[in-house]
Amino acid sequence: MNKNELVAAVAEKAGLSKGDAGKAVEAVFETITGELKNSGDVRLVGFGNFSVSRREATTGRNPSTGAEVQIPARNVPKFSAGKGLKDAVN
Repeated sequence: MNKNELVAAVAEKAGLSKGDAGKAVEAVFETITGELKNSGDVRLVGFGNFSVSRREATTGRNPSTGAEVQIPARNVPKFSAGKGLKDAVN
């Protein structure tokens, strides 16, 4: 499912126009992104948790040349599924 299909599904289930559903979906994405940018987390009970994790600097290898490459430290987004989502999938 891509973003347009998600917007269409939300519009149908919530009885909204596609434009309103698109704004709602975009607002949810922006809110989650903004919270993660501020090093916060988003906890949706029954669905899952979005958080930020720190990945330390490492040394990797260029697969074509075999040369060592320094991979800098960075923050990465992380999602862990909640019990309700896990149960629904299984």
